[in-house]
Amino acid sequence: MARSRLLPDNFTLALVATVTLASVLPASGAMGAFFEKATVAVVALLFFMHGAKLSREAVISGLGHWRLHILVVASTFLLFPVLGLLLKPVLLPLVTPELYLGVLFLCVLPATVQSAIAFTAVARGNMAAAICSASASTLMGIVITPLLVELVLPVTGPAQQDILGSIGRIMLQLMLPFVAGHLLRPWIGGFITRHKAALKFVDQGSVLLVVYTAFSAAVVAGLWRQLPLPALAGLLVVCAVILGLALTATTWLARRLGFSKEDEITIVFCGSKKSLLSGVPMAKVLFASQAAGAIVLPLMVFHQMQLMVCAVLAQRYARRH
Repeated sequence: MARSRLLPDNFTLALVATVTLASVLPASGAMGAFFEKATVAVVALLFFMHGAKLSREAVISGLGHWRLHILVVASTFLLFPVLGLLLKPVLLPLVTPELYLGVLFLCVLPATVQSAIAFTAVARGNMAAAICSASASTLMGIVITPLLVELVLPVTGPAQQDILGSIGRIMLQLMLPFVAGHLLRPWIGGFITRHKAALKFVDQGSVLLVVYTAFSAAVVAGLWRQLPLPALAGLLVVCAVILGLALTATTWLARRLGFSKEDEITIVFCGSKKSLLSGVPMAKVLFASQAAGAIVLPLMVFHQMQLMVCAVLAQRYARRH
C-alpha cells in the first residue's frame, strides 16, 4: 500500500524522533563531548566523499560563482541586520529588551557551515558553491560580526577573536577532508559514484547527528528553564518571522536574478542560516558574562528552528524531477 502524500517522509520522522530524544535524553558531560567529536568526524567524512564525487570542473565552477557568493554574503551580513532593526517595533513587544539584543546578535552572525552544506547535499543543490560560500561566510564573520555588533548593539566585553585559530579549525575540519577526497578522486571517484546510497546516508545521517548534538547542548544549557512561557512563545514567533522572511527573500532573489534550481538551493540554505558554533564563543568574548545567557538564547532557538524547517525544505527540493 502506497504511503499517503499527506504523511511525512522517513527523514522528517527521523528528525522529529531525534529532537524528541535530545529533549528527553540529551547528551551531556563525557557523552556530549563524544557526540561533538563524532559530529566533526561525520561531517569530515561527508566533505571527503563530496570532494571525491565532484569533478575538477565543478570545483572550479563553484569557486568562480561570484554572483552566488555575493548574494549569500549580502543576505547573511546585510539582509538579516536590516530585518532585525526595521522590525524592532514589531519584535520588541514580543520579547524582553535583553532577548531583543540577542535577536540583533543573531542577525549579525555568519552562516553555519556544516548543516547548510548537508542540507544542500540532501536537496541536490550546487555542492561546490555551497562549500565555498558557507566556508567564506564563516571566515568573513570572524571579522565582520564584531564590527556589526559595535554598529547595532552595545558591546560589554573585549571584542577580540582568535582569527588564526578559527581559520585553522575550519580548514582542518572542512576544507582539508574535501581537498583530500578530491585529490583521491582518480582512485575512489568511481566507487563513490557507484554507491550513491551510502553518500545519501552520510548526508542525512550528518544532519540528524548535528540536530541531536546541538539540541542536546541547548537542553543541557537550560533552554526550557530560562524563559517563562509567554516570553518563550514570543521568542518563537520572532525567530519564525525572521527565518520566514529570510527564506522568502533568498528564494525570491535567486529566482528573480535567474539562478538555476541547484544554485537557488545553495543560496537559500547558505543565505538563511546562522551559526550556533560560531555565535556562542563570540558572545562569550563580546558580552559580559551576566548578559551572555540572554544574548545567546535567541540563537539557540533560531538554530533549532532553522534545522527543522530546512530539513523539511530540503526534502521537498530533493523530490523534484
